[in-house]
Amino acid sequence: MTTETVERARTGGPGSGLGGNWLVIVLNDDHNTFDHMARTLSNVIPRVSLDEGYRFADRIHNSGKAIVWTGPKETAELYWELLKEAGLTMAPLEQH
Repeated sequence: MTTETVERARTGGPGSGLGGNWLVIVLNDDHNTFDHMARTLSNVIPRVSLDEGYRFADRIHNSGKAIVWTGPKETAELYWELLKEAGLTMAPLEQH
């Protein structure tokens, strides 16, 4: 009796074992201004302009929360930490 090893094709790149996409979610609170939220989001998250930061702030205010970034876990942890350190109220990271 012989045993055959079957190699499976890789379905994701390096780091894909960290569980795919993670959601960075900012929650509404009573102490951050729209200006602070918008500026912080545009300073921390690449490709988020100040105008987009204000749109996020508006969504956070009206909906109670907004997903501000989605991607790999390590990067999500970095953005989450930077936003938290800047005083924004953060939901726990969620896997998508």
